[in-house]
Amino acid sequence: MAAPTLGRGRLAAPAAPVRAVHLGLGAFHRAHQAWYLHRMAEPWGVAAFTGTRPDAAAALAPQDGLYTLLTRSPDRDHAEIIPTLSEVHDGADLATWRARLADPGVALVTLTITEAGYRGGTAAERLALGLDARRAAGAGPLTIASCDNLAGNGAAARAVVLEACTARDPSLTAWVDENVAFPSSMVDRITPHATDADRAAAERATGYADAAPVVTEPFSEWVAEDALRAVAPGLADAGVTFVPDVTPYERRKLFVLNGGHSLLAYAGPLRGHDTVAACMGDPELTGPLEQWWDETGCVLGFPPGELAAYRAAVRGRFANARMGHRLAQIAADGSLKLPVRAADVVRAVRRRGAMPDGAAVLLAGWLLHLRGHGVALADPGAAALADGVRSAPDAHRAAAVVVGHVVPDLAADHELVDRVAVHASRMESAA
Repeated sequence: MAAPTLGRGRLAAPAAPVRAVHLGLGAFHRAHQAWYLHRMAEPWGVAAFTGTRPDAAAALAPQDGLYTLLTRSPDRDHAEIIPTLSEVHDGADLATWRARLADPGVALVTLTITEAGYRGGTAAERLALGLDARRAAGAGPLTIASCDNLAGNGAAARAVVLEACTARDPSLTAWVDENVAFPSSMVDRITPHATDADRAAAERATGYADAAPVVTEPFSEWVAEDALRAVAPGLADAGVTFVPDVTPYERRKLFVLNGGHSLLAYAGPLRGHDTVAACMGDPELTGPLEQWWDETGCVLGFPPGELAAYRAAVRGRFANARMGHRLAQIAADGSLKLPVRAADVVRAVRRRGAMPDGAAVLLAGWLLHLRGHGVALADPGAAALADGVRSAPDAHRAAAVVVGHVVPDLAADHELVDRVAVHASRMESAA
């Protein structure tokens, strides 16, 4: 007998009033911000809108927005049905989007629009459209919290939104400047793509068929600027850490976790691995990873003991084989991610007169990825880079293309370029 589909009527789980809107509905939002909002003493409902594709809304709508969160530790799963998504919508439904942002009961908009969303385009235009509707309705102030992996994400969100508002109506820009807060935040929770096996596991654990379960790890962190506490103070009791400045936490996560992920995503497939955990059993990869982590210490201001404890926690998270975090998922969009994740570390090490060998392995792995080695290239912004790398007459000139993109001011650093070229040649010959 087929299991019944998740639904609020079956679970007696009425939708909470919508107090937040989310743009970029995907697995990470459901593992992270939606989970925290559910943990508040008075949970908030979310009206969630998809970003570039409607798939998530199409899967969740028949389930009334409900989904199973499978928290996967090294030895067991914990299954929980999360009711936070009171509404799910295709992002192309602009009428509903305008109505929700014009609702005075909505106090918060969260964003997971990926690095690409901060280069202008659809996401920023949607936000300008919604803010114009809010102004017209006299619905009052709003907080927009970016939850994407880039430094200064609040300032980045503000800049791209103001640009879109100016293009729409210059007077809207002044209104947004006075009425909309853009706190930065650092978010962290590894969330691999769910598989058919995960859907089966969710059904076994809950007794309900779930077309859109989310798999995540036990670890979760959300560090946000105090402006977010002002609009949603209950998040503090839900586990969110509020600080005056999230920059140190952003940089620690970007360099140690995200940068480490990128190194493994490009170097790991050359060694025959397809998951992060598989890489952690290979000394040829953990050696450069530890070097990279040593190099990040040049730009991170945490006490040595605290940084060592953070590294140890990340090391354990990477080694969780039951997560099945696939390297292909991490490798996408390197042309956007690597300048954010690697450039400051490379500069800092070179300013000290040292050679960042861990970073050089990261850049060499990406060079080979652009050349067609490892997982398939999934990076719309890298076409010209890939052409440049593939047409380069030798390894040095190919490495210069990569260094010039990631760290433009060091494009003429021949020692650095040579080191990247040497690692690329070594890694390619061993693949």
